[in-house]
Amino acid sequence: MAPQGRIALAQVNTTVGDFAGNAAKIRAVTERARADGAALVVFPELALCGYPPRDFLDLPEFLERAARTLAELAAPAEWSRGIAVVVGFPEGVPGAPPPGVYNSAALISEGRVVAVGRKSLLPTYDVFDETRYFLPSEASTAADAGGVGLRLGLSVCEDVWNDKRFWVHPRYARDPIAELVKAGGAGLVVNISASPYAMGKPALRERMLAASAAGHGAPIAYVNQVGGNDALIFDGGSMLVGRDGAILARAPLFEEVLLVADLATGASATVRLDGEKVAIDAGAADPEADEVHCALVLGVRDYVRKCGFRSAVVGLSGGIDSALTACLAADALGPENVLGVAMPSRYSSSHSREDAAALAENLGLPFKEISIEPMHAAFMAQLERAEGKPLGDLAEQNVQARIRGQILMAISNDTGGLVLSTGNKSELAVGYCTLYGDMAGGLAVIGDVPKTLVYRVSRAANARAGRTLIPERTFTKPPSAELKPGQVDQDSLPPYEILDDILEAYVEERLPLDAIVARGHAEPVVRRVLRMVVASEYKRRQAAPVLKVSEKAFGEGRRFPIAHGYRY
Repeated sequence: MAPQGRIALAQVNTTVGDFAGNAAKIRAVTERARADGAALVVFPELALCGYPPRDFLDLPEFLERAARTLAELAAPAEWSRGIAVVVGFPEGVPGAPPPGVYNSAALISEGRVVAVGRKSLLPTYDVFDETRYFLPSEASTAADAGGVGLRLGLSVCEDVWNDKRFWVHPRYARDPIAELVKAGGAGLVVNISASPYAMGKPALRERMLAASAAGHGAPIAYVNQVGGNDALIFDGGSMLVGRDGAILARAPLFEEVLLVADLATGASATVRLDGEKVAIDAGAADPEADEVHCALVLGVRDYVRKCGFRSAVVGLSGGIDSALTACLAADALGPENVLGVAMPSRYSSSHSREDAAALAENLGLPFKEISIEPMHAAFMAQLERAEGKPLGDLAEQNVQARIRGQILMAISNDTGGLVLSTGNKSELAVGYCTLYGDMAGGLAVIGDVPKTLVYRVSRAANARAGRTLIPERTFTKPPSAELKPGQVDQDSLPPYEILDDILEAYVEERLPLDAIVARGHAEPVVRRVLRMVVASEYKRRQAAPVLKVSEKAFGEGRRFPIAHGYRY
């Protein structure tokens, strides 16, 4: 049967554990979809409880709340009359072997759950650890869906990521989509997803879904979560794909929307929901940098607010990293809710102090300058008396960084603002950062952004504003921690263009040393960088959560031991 009727793809932002809030959003958006003439509305993976719930799934009470909330949603009510609803939920199964939970999609129609589709393929790579939490389904589920006029194939996220027509080496032996179409007779495959953002991933998803739809000869309605939960940023990008692989309708990235589409004609309309807008600049000179900017703004906003904070504190050094962090925070929270704090020492240049103040003025941030000189002098005098000698050069530098961390945390305790750490991925990779100093904070905003990309995203921030936010001198002066006279980063590190290429090859592409050398880098430099990366794992393990924008971010997606004997 040919697809017919109107469906709605509900690209919503849910909060983990907020059953009441998530259910209220599902009801409100369903009412809106029904008012727009949709016969079916589809919500993302685990929308009922929020994704990823992680070890909450080990709590029987959590699963009981999920079951009660689903039953309440499925009960006959005016808000759902005449429209079918597909919603993701954690399905606890009494008596099932551990972990005893399925990652499921419920099809609700006319006051009852008429079908449940369970996730078959459970990812265990990168940030995913789903075999820890879920049982894999051994069967695929298709069911009729009232006014849509055709059978729906219910699939969950990874189930659509195993098409042999797209991947040279599929990860799993099964193809659940083929099962839904061939054995289940599905005329429309519904895939509910919570697929985290990474650079290049929106285009990859589109190619994969197009190949799957064309290969199986069935249209796919793909609904992805939007918003940030912990370190993960979900970009949305929901879409309706025709049986020939053509994209019939597409939702924007990073925005909470309802995409209403006609299955027969492909005609669609996007309804923006109440969430704050983080829109891509369609005319951006550097689209990738602008996309990363939007992802980070969304990640900061949701992390801060979902953790119960209303404001943030950022240390402003006059350098590019703290400048970009402040720009992102101002966009995410409003400039009035971001306090910029400059903390100069005797080594701080006049231009750094000027640039920090100018940035705060350009952004409209509340701003204060607190000299660390008296505290630094007291620290050094006390430590010299205790040690019987002056501290070494590196120890003295780290004292300065830790004093600054203490100041920011004191302000945080006093005001309730969350400290945002400002270190970039290049620094975290090689340990060019101070524990309990510049690493202090509740969120590492640009901890997955290499230094070379920091400059590009900073340019994008200025371009989006249409005026100078970050002073031009901040872009052109040599990067420096300014912890001793005349210091620049390249005293300790290779040029960032070289360093970032080596790091990308090693961390993201996982290339061996000889292959990295073959890219044109000197072997002693590569060996030194790799040694720094390996030796700095203990620091990264103590870092704040890092917002993920690459395929391989530091944190939960890259799990190396701290104690080991592996050497370069």
